[in-house]
Amino acid sequence: MSSPHTEPSYIGVFDSIVGFGARPAFLVVDFVRAYTTPGAALFAPDVVTAVDATVALLEAARRGCVPVIFTRVEYTHTAIEGGLFVKKVPVLRQLVAGAPLAQIVPQLEPLATETVLVKQYPSAFFGTPLAPALTSLGIDTVVLVGCSTSGCIRATAIDGLQHGYRVIVPRECVGDRARAPHEANLFDIHAKYGDVVSRDEALAYFATLRSSASGES
Repeated sequence: MSSPHTEPSYIGVFDSIVGFGARPAFLVVDFVRAYTTPGAALFAPDVVTAVDATVALLEAARRGCVPVIFTRVEYTHTAIEGGLFVKKVPVLRQLVAGAPLAQIVPQLEPLATETVLVKQYPSAFFGTPLAPALTSLGIDTVVLVGCSTSGCIRATAIDGLQHGYRVIVPRECVGDRARAPHEANLFDIHAKYGDVVSRDEALAYFATLRSSASGES
């Protein structure tokens, strides 16, 4: 009999792979200047690294004709639409309409043809038209990048699963305030809500879509 203090083995219980589907969307969550500007209250160096890693993946998604959807957080000056979330995290009140810190980072500037959704809570699905937009496009896979891993990425991954999408998270393209919550939440996402993959795997997937679109063998 095992000791009561022995950690149980979950091998074969969690970590199944859902895999990539046939019709992906590329969802870029909250890569805004508040997280990449030194001296800003929300500045996180690991998010800067994740932004840099995402540049090539965004280019690959566009080459593969993958729909690209961005999100960013924005409140009115009263922040009433943020409810208790802004009470819990008052620094979010800085992300008001027109504030430079609320804008998407220049390295990942959306094209005029790409969608930018404004949200007020962690999940990109909550209170936004994301789910019906994905449904209308026939999407079955959400390739999810952004920040923070323990907040908006985790919440979006859970909601993505619950809406019936294959959720794929390229490890190098998400970031957090600290390494411990980042790693812990990647562990949980991969265990229960989606597949955490390398950026190279996501690049290869987008390349296959580009080949299909161009008729290459």
